[in-house]
Amino acid sequence: MSLDLPAFAAELLRDGRVARLGTADRSGQPLVVPVCYVFDGRSCFSAIDAKPKRIPAGGLRRVRNITENPRVSLVVDRYDEEWTRLAWVIVQGHANILTDGPERAGAVDLLRDKYAQYRALGLDRTTATVIRISPERAMSWRWDDSEGRG
Repeated sequence: MSLDLPAFAAELLRDGRVARLGTADRSGQPLVVPVCYVFDGRSCFSAIDAKPKRIPAGGLRRVRNITENPRVSLVVDRYDEEWTRLAWVIVQGHANILTDGPERAGAVDLLRDKYAQYRALGLDRTTATVIRISPERAMSWRWDDSEGRG
């Protein structure tokens, strides 16, 4: 699906450095976690990286939630003390867990290109677990926005 976003929102989604990923388990209990992500023009991708975690990637609650309920939201926002600079974009869609294949490898390459930290951590295109978000709807807003929809 092609996202119909105003220019400011497309730029924020492309260039934003951190997002919040909202998932929910089968009973509807929500979880929101900060994530690094990349948008390739069609889908958003986030990796379960090598930072220390208490449990393996497959046992993380966001991964379990996606397995139980693939409906997710991703929020990218820009906050500033000068409120006329506020903006956000929300992508709602369907998430999948990628554990192999060329799409996962390509997503890892994009993430490594965007974040030097992933290169330093050695995020591996053959072993990383990647979350793919296929957008179904997008909303956006900014302080002085005649184009935005919120």
